[in-house]
Amino acid sequence: MRRGCSAGKPSFRCFYHLNTNGLKMNERKPKDARKGEELYFDYQLYGSKQTETRIIVNMIITFCIFDKSYNHIFFMKNISFPSGLISRDHYQAAFEPFINQSLIKVFTGQRRVGKSYFLFLIMRQIQSKYPDANVIYINKEDFAYDGIRNAADLIRFVNDNTVKKVKNYLFIDEIQDIDEFEKALRSLLLHDDYDLYITGSNANLLSGDLATYLSGRYIEFRIYSLSYMEFLLFQNLENTDESLMNFLKYGGMPYLHNLPLEEHVVYEYLGALVSTILYKDIIKRYGVRNIRFLDQLVRFIAEHTGSIFSSKSISDFLKSRQTNLAPNQVQAYTNYLCNAFLIQRSQRYDLEGKRIFETGEKYYFENLGLRNALAGFRPSDMNKLVENAIFNHLRYHGYSVKTGQAGKLEVDFVAKKQNEKIYIQATWRLDSQKTIDREFGNLQKISDHYPKMVVSLDDFKGNTIEGIRHINLKDFLSNDNL
Repeated sequence: MRRGCSAGKPSFRCFYHLNTNGLKMNERKPKDARKGEELYFDYQLYGSKQTETRIIVNMIITFCIFDKSYNHIFFMKNISFPSGLISRDHYQAAFEPFINQSLIKVFTGQRRVGKSYFLFLIMRQIQSKYPDANVIYINKEDFAYDGIRNAADLIRFVNDNTVKKVKNYLFIDEIQDIDEFEKALRSLLLHDDYDLYITGSNANLLSGDLATYLSGRYIEFRIYSLSYMEFLLFQNLENTDESLMNFLKYGGMPYLHNLPLEEHVVYEYLGALVSTILYKDIIKRYGVRNIRFLDQLVRFIAEHTGSIFSSKSISDFLKSRQTNLAPNQVQAYTNYLCNAFLIQRSQRYDLEGKRIFETGEKYYFENLGLRNALAGFRPSDMNKLVENAIFNHLRYHGYSVKTGQAGKLEVDFVAKKQNEKIYIQATWRLDSQKTIDREFGNLQKISDHYPKMVVSLDDFKGNTIEGIRHINLKDFLSNDNL
């Protein structure tokens, strides 16, 4: 600001330049100062009062600089977290050993499963543990960050918000919307004063060339929607049969704890979410033009959850509905759905030859509520929902899951994790001898000694048959020690 100047008295204009190297005072505006980065103050020196005037002016300028930089940098230390943050201990225990490690922490998963929410949990933990830490947060779904469109924009933003001589924790939500972001990440990883956390809603985020570019420099954490026990925690429910039915009906999207568990309300939200995933993560990302077929395909998979079929069988079925699409295009579209984390593929595993069959697979929805929003919640679908719930629980606990096959013998799930293996048959009810013989009989034909179990929605008086256990679905989903 400029005050009235008396003629003949020397006047000085000092520029305080805010840049990545700190704050500088110059009597001329630095050439590299961009608009909005400089703070200046014109002042005069009055005879014997020169020293006092300079001190006062410097105090005013210091205040101005602090006022400007407070909102530019220091507000990062006081991020406003969403109210009612609930810990997800399953994931926190997994990532904690990697805080302050020179690895990029990558959190992937379907939209709205809580990746952003989980970033806030990490930020809160870091701020509690390291009060002097500087947290830099970018959310690409927020228009405020629309200007960060490529690697150069990202580096510029991070540099402008970096605080020297402290640890800087960088959180980037939905990073796939930044072009060539991997170049920026690799550059930032060269500096010890950054700890990097990113999220993405596409399974190809760390595939192909990107995986090579960042090879050995990242660790991935897969975030799923709420498990059954987390659903009870978020909804403040007791572990009852009614609560289990609510979980099978509405699924575990974290945002549901803000809504009444009423069918018309929940399915309105979940239907809109399906549309968002299809548009943003498939139609827009892959340039899909046959939107009608995509809609029919996802509804077909919802209606046939857990059934074995191939791209050709889907193509043939849809032809009967006057929709023509070649099997290779069907395969591409199902890959898109998998990449958007809307569905998951379970390949067939040859129990005798120990190999993966090239054709025929099952598909399950990552969230039961989204499946029901597409196909409806019907008692006749209970077998599908039980099977889908078991599959999701196994994946949540880190198991790779395949469908076992040996001739006509089929085992619903062959689940592996490190040196562990579990065989599981899933059914709605064990209410007839024929069903009991089929479910237990298939497992009895497997000769190895890994654990085998039958999971159903009802209770079974026999409990075990020849060492093969029966477990009620509610007990199975309540168990974190499979």
